Amino acid sequence: MSKRMSPPSNTVSGTLLGSQRDLFDIPEDIAYLNCAYISPLLNSVRDVGIASNGRKSHPWEILPPDFFSDAEQSRMLFAELIGATADDIALVPAASYGTATAARNLPVGPGERILVLHDQFPSNVYPWRELAKERGGTIVTLPHPEDDDWTRAILEILDERVAIAALPHVHWTDGAMIDLERVATRCREVGSALVIDGTQSVGALPFDVNAIRPDFLVVATYKWLLGPYGAGYLYVAPKWQDGVPLEHNWINRQGSEDFSNLVEYRDGYQPGARRFDVGERGNIHLVPMAKTALRQLLDWSVENIQTTIRARTDRIAERATDMGIGTLPRKQRAGHYLGLRFPGGVPEGLANRLAQEKVYVSVRGRNAVRITPHLWVTDRDEDRLFDVLKSALPE
Repeated sequence: MSKRMSPPSNTVSGTLLGSQRDLFDIPEDIAYLNCAYISPLLNSVRDVGIASNGRKSHPWEILPPDFFSDAEQSRMLFAELIGATADDIALVPAASYGTATAARNLPVGPGERILVLHDQFPSNVYPWRELAKERGGTIVTLPHPEDDDWTRAILEILDERVAIAALPHVHWTDGAMIDLERVATRCREVGSALVIDGTQSVGALPFDVNAIRPDFLVVATYKWLLGPYGAGYLYVAPKWQDGVPLEHNWINRQGSEDFSNLVEYRDGYQPGARRFDVGERGNIHLVPMAKTALRQLLDWSVENIQTTIRARTDRIAERATDMGIGTLPRKQRAGHYLGLRFPGGVPEGLANRLAQEKVYVSVRGRNAVRITPHLWVTDRDEDRLFDVLKSALPE
């Protein structure tokens, strides 16, 4: 049993960035604090998407190398973002696809446990329920800890009976952050595989696969990676890169670059995690968009993104506390995320009232409003949020 310990400081040392609102098509009367739902596209990403869609009007200009070049560049950029190599990365269409790939390749024996969290996002639950059903394993759902310390609770339950710990980096409902380095160390001690859904963290919170060493990490692009819907990335640790893909397509096989010899069917795959690539991985519409977004994130640097958004959520948390609205302790939440907790539950109709004033947030759970700003949010947006909150709360 792990000793009770307070989570370490989660402060990231970066530089405060100025407003980047001019890089997005967000009207001045819109206060969008809902990046954890769907991020707006950067203007540059939108423009690349329009141009990419237009390419199919002239298919004679799409050459065989085009099925590979953008995909490889995108793979390399995501690898750079998380400290991996291009060989470690597969291109997937959704987080659920990546999680299902992990489930197909990880062993679970009869009676062995698969650990998930209470109210975990469904895409990181359903594949494990099916795996447990097929193999005779058991799903163990960790209840929400009363002290909100998920890290402590996970460390206490992780033992040799847990075959797989399928966890988020940041809980999607309120931004509670898990210390993955400590959890990963414990997983290695007891022999548990670690599968991480990084969709609500990667791109806004630094993630280093060399420090955490997960077995699998999956990230959808349409939230904090500021990319399109329908694309994602799967990191596969080297020990699993000779596994079985979800689908058997032509492009992940050896020699697929040579279109003249595609019917010389091969048993071998492209190197590394490429065997897990989705069919049509060289999507000429989505991949250039995802690639463009990654370049912008790397240009800003994730450390600077986290530092800047953290300053915003800290200020919102302070103002909310002054109004009697609760939040997670600073040391237990990711800096880009904030859950506002209302003592008597979320006021009825609050989300609709906010939307009517063109202030956009998400209600997640019965008593929390999720606030997830990004670099486009201004002081005026923040003030408008509190104008509505003040009008909605009883005197």
